Amino acid sequence: MKKKRSSQAEFVKWFGPLLDALRELGGSGRPKEVSSKIAENLKLPNKILEESISSGALKFHNQVQWARQYLVWEGLLDSSKHGIWALTQKGSQTRLTEKESRDIFLKWVDIHQKARKNKTKADIVEEQEGTEPDTFETAYSPNLLEILQKLTPKGFEQVCKRLLRESGFEKVEVIGNPHDGGIDGFGTLEINPFVSFKVLFQCKRYQGTVSRAQVGDFRNAMIGRAEKGIIMTTGTFSADALKEANREGAPKIELVDGEKLVEMFKKVELGMKQKIVYEVDLSFFEQFM
Repeated sequence: MKKKRSSQAEFVKWFGPLLDALRELGGSGRPKEVSSKIAENLKLPNKILEESISSGALKFHNQVQWARQYLVWEGLLDSSKHGIWALTQKGSQTRLTEKESRDIFLKWVDIHQKARKNKTKADIVEEQEGTEPDTFETAYSPNLLEILQKLTPKGFEQVCKRLLRESGFEKVEVIGNPHDGGIDGFGTLEINPFVSFKVLFQCKRYQGTVSRAQVGDFRNAMIGRAEKGIIMTTGTFSADALKEANREGAPKIELVDGEKLVEMFKKVELGMKQKIVYEVDLSFFEQFM
């Protein structure tokens, strides 16, 4: 009979000790230094410290790295990856019980499980326990468009509001009225100290195509209320919708499809973290072979 995989992970038990170790080290420390302090505080036997995972990495240190990753996601540790682990202000004041550690773990496993198609919580834990955090994040980083499509309608409106703010809009508000003619919110865009104009926006959390009729309905709702309109969608726009948005003699509507939306999130680094990837230059080492 096949053994049922657990959705609980061994590394959860290091959450509290990791915070304690960093406090003893003055708030920060190098990874191996932190692992050693945890082992010293808990008087861990060599049997635990010398065990390895399939990649050859030491299991204990890998588990501490995973504990650190969850604490980063929770905002208790700094996210810097320059070889130093550091407590945030919140982390320096936090002491975790076993139950609190488990609650943090379950919260973030649930978030990652929702972000990945066809993955159970047990799948996520198994992948994590067999890899190192950086490898896991690189190989299983969720697609931004898929994440946006999984947001609630209200959540998508709020993240679009944040995107507009990050892109230079001011006084951005979500109306939140389902009977307001399809208008989800408004904001002000200042071109220069002398010129600014009001913009109305609509957010469509779609996987399909926005039609010409939907663009026309939005324009009808905005006439007399603003100089410009924006429709943001995680889907696409039909060819007729594009023509309608740019119809001569009518207020212009900017159309932002899923592909363009992703580029805008990247441009302002909203919910995105830039990574530098190094590849081995074989031509350099050829002279030494």
